[in-house]
Order: sequence, then C-alpha cells, then structure tokens
Amino acid sequence: MDDALPLLDSTRRALDHRLARAQAEGRAPSLVAGLVRDGTLAWTGMRGSVDGAPPTPDTQYRIGSITKTFVAVLVLRLRDEGLLDLADPVEAHLPGTSVGDRTVLQLLSHTAGIASETPPPWWERTDGDVRPELAGVLGPQPRILVPGRHFHYSNPGFAVLGALVAHLRGRSFAEVLAAEVLEPLGLRRTSLMPAAPHARGWAVHPWADLLLPEPAHDAGWMAPAGQLWSTVEDLSRFAAFLLDGDDRVLSLDSLREMREPVAATDAEAGGYGLGLQCSGGPHALVGHGGSMPGFLAGLDLAVDQGLALVAFANATSGPDLGALIEDLVEVVTTAEPRLPEAWAPLPEADAELLALTGPWYWGAAPFAVRLLAERHLELVTLGRRGRESRFRPEADGAWTGIDGYYRGETLRMVRDPSGVVTHLDLGSFVLTREPYAPTSVIPGGVEPGGWTG
Repeated sequence: MDDALPLLDSTRRALDHRLARAQAEGRAPSLVAGLVRDGTLAWTGMRGSVDGAPPTPDTQYRIGSITKTFVAVLVLRLRDEGLLDLADPVEAHLPGTSVGDRTVLQLLSHTAGIASETPPPWWERTDGDVRPELAGVLGPQPRILVPGRHFHYSNPGFAVLGALVAHLRGRSFAEVLAAEVLEPLGLRRTSLMPAAPHARGWAVHPWADLLLPEPAHDAGWMAPAGQLWSTVEDLSRFAAFLLDGDDRVLSLDSLREMREPVAATDAEAGGYGLGLQCSGGPHALVGHGGSMPGFLAGLDLAVDQGLALVAFANATSGPDLGALIEDLVEVVTTAEPRLPEAWAPLPEADAELLALTGPWYWGAAPFAVRLLAERHLELVTLGRRGRESRFRPEADGAWTGIDGYYRGETLRMVRDPSGVVTHLDLGSFVLTREPYAPTSVIPGGVEPGGWTG
C-alpha cells in the first residue's frame, strides 16, 4: 500500500524544520525525534550535540514517566494470565502496604486517591537507598482522596504496581521487565541505568545561555515511576508495538483496553487510561509524557493514522515536546494523509445473516443492521445520532457488543416455534421489523387500534 512508501522529501524537510525550531526556541542542548508509520521508523531527526557530537537514533535519553506504560503492560500480562483481576484490591496480591484497599485498576488509572509524590526528600534527585523499604515510598499518610472519585496523578502508585509485579513473578522488577518486554520486542538499548552512548541531563539557566548538570540516581523502589532510559530506535519499536500489539508480549485487544480513558484529567477533553494518557487535541493522541531532572520525553500514537511519534530532550525544562509531537503529526497528516483501506466484498454470503440486515425499529426509532466480515454485525441509527455499536459473534449464536453504547451487551435473535426470527433482543430492548406492529412481541403490548391520525 502507498503508506508503506518513504516519506516525501518535502515532508522530511518540514519535519526537520519543526524539530530545529523546537530545539532552538526551547534552548535544549540536544533534541531528537522519530516517526513511525505503519510499523516502520520512517523518519528520525536530531539537533544539538551530546558530548560535542551530534546525537544519533542510538543515543540514550531518560524517558521518565513513559516508564509507567511499560509497567502497565506488565500488569495487563498478569491479568491476561489470570493471576489477578483489575478490580482486585492491592492487598490481595501485595500484602502489607498502607494502600491495600485500593484496586489495581485505580492505581493504573491514577484514581486511587493516593499522594502524588513520596515524602521528602525529592525522590527524583535522591538515591533510592534513602527509602530502603516500600513503606518509605508511601509515607505515613498516602491516602489523601476518596478512591475512584478523581484523577490524581501518583508516582508512588506506580512504585506499588512495580512491587506487585515483582512479588507475583518472584523476581526483581528489572528482571521481569527485561524478560517479558524488552527482550521479546528487541529493545536492547532500553535500561534502568544509562549505557553509553547516552546524553547527560542539563538544567538550562532561565535568563542566560548557561548549563548546570543534573544528577541521575538509581531510584530504587521508585524506578517503575520513571527511571528507564531509551533511544529513538528502541522507543519507536515500543510505540509500534503499542499500535499493533505482539502476542509474545500483549494482545492488541489488551492494548486497546489500555488506550481507553478511565478517568477525565484536567486537560481539556483529555483522559487517562491504563498507563496511557489520552489527549483532547485535534488528533486524539494516546501516549505518555516523561520528565526527570535533566530530561524531557514524549511518546504519542495517532492510532487512526497508523502513526507514532517519540521525542527526547536533555533539558529539565524548555522545549514543549507535547506541542512538538502534535505539530509533527499535523505535518504528516496534512502532507501525506493516510489512504482509506480499499473496499472489498465479503468472501462469502451467509443467507441467515443476510436476512438480518436492513431496517429494524426500537419502538418507533429506526435503526439498521449491517453485515460485516467474520460474521460481525453493526447496528446503526438512521437519520439521527443515537446508540450504535458493532457486535462480534459468540459460539452460542448470540453476539456481544464490542464498542459504543452496547459494549459488552448481548444481541440475540428470537424465533417463533416455526423457527422464524420475530425480533432481536438487545439487553432486553426489542427490535422489530415494523414500528410497533400489532403482531410485534413488545413488552407492554401494542395498542390494538394501531397507528391513528
């Protein structure tokens, strides 16, 4: 398909220009980025220098809270293996914490109502040995809000999730991460501690073009909250996995679950899923930002465009990587919009399902059923916006909603004694071929006189 072709030279030039402007205006010692299109690293850009030389796609940068997305993948693996349920309280799998009544889902979505940070000293600039026990990460009073009611970002919450992963696997968090995510995906340059070549973290003076080195410590228990280092090449590969899935690590269905908002954030029309931020911008990006002293990072997916962007800078503050990524997506989608998939007929006709297609009525409201590939059905409204969903077939002859209003609900054909389909039952709602026909099986019955003027 055309989207697999290399980017146009004019598109590359526009991407390079936007990156150069971000590095210059943001006063970053170095800034690097990569663009994935349909699973392939289609463009990389580098500006500035690292140790006197230009950075490369193999130069490590600290990625901060993007680490949380890796943690979420590990937790979803445990869920998919049946070792935990997202509704389980933490205490069921990691006994003895002071937040044991909070659920795994609440920790993943930052709705557990626990503190944003550890007790002093500032964990990002101190060695993890300061907190030799997990209790030191949480402190004496970590429970500050009612759980499940509000989005409240919590770094210690992901430290607890990292500890939970290690406890259930019987290995250190680093070992589990390497064996279950980094090695299967080929992320050979992603690590908890830096490995050369890597950028040094800098603070840039706010009123002068001067630099101050930032420290980089092993955060200990807090490592799952933001310690990973990675490269453009590695994080682009991880981004491609987040777009398409890899059954060796996590299925596409589970990744889609991660990408769905659980809680609204303070950002306009934004939300937070399971270890992933959902932006409310023009391109509906899904990903995560990251910052640690001396570093900024961003990873975002434009799922409907098959695009992913990653960007790193070795500066504590300055460049707005979120705005940069949005603009890079805009450059590509404007210059080289993705072609729609070519239409193709179904491989075969199913007479029984074909008979279900066409208009149906919920009371007097008109709907239509469409037949999709693999015996899937789609319920659409006619002439107005309303409750629409797609349905997947089940072994018992029913269908289950996979999106929209009827997600998780059951759609069934109801037959009379002769085997003729009389109506559809959708979560107790009755869909009939005619609006309130006198012979329809409608709860409460239909007025015998029928429709009148």
